[in-house]
Amino acid sequence: MIRRYGEAVRAGQAYQRRPGAYAILQRGSQILTTVQFGAQTEIQLPGGGIDPGEAPLPALHREVLEETGWHICVLRKLGVFRRFTFMPEYGIWAEKLCHIYLGRPTLCMGPPVEEDHLPLWISPSEATVELANAGDRAFVSQWGRSQGLV
Repeated sequence: MIRRYGEAVRAGQAYQRRPGAYAILQRGSQILTTVQFGAQTEIQLPGGGIDPGEAPLPALHREVLEETGWHICVLRKLGVFRRFTFMPEYGIWAEKLCHIYLGRPTLCMGPPVEEDHLPLWISPSEATVELANAGDRAFVSQWGRSQGLV
């Protein structure tokens, strides 16, 4: 059973499955997050949707580069969680299947290519409070405790 975070499934609501890959990217005592501007400004783990026919790791590399401007090295997969939510940018109700990886940023290529994103370095402790969704906060908290950072 894959753990669910966030709001409960709405009875009678059809959800479209939307897999995604996201990363905790550590450099020193901070992690790389992204600020996404929109109807609600949110701090998120970098990453995003896995396109049809795309594998999780290439999707993660693509999404992190688009959202932060950084190339990364993926170390290992930490786990997966589900969340059910409305995605206004796509106009769909989604069952997000979120694959979480641990990695390191390796080379900054410049600013993000997605204009509504901005890279933000924060401590793991700050991330456990500031990240927009409960699943991301839980993974950062669990990983940060294991590293003595939270």
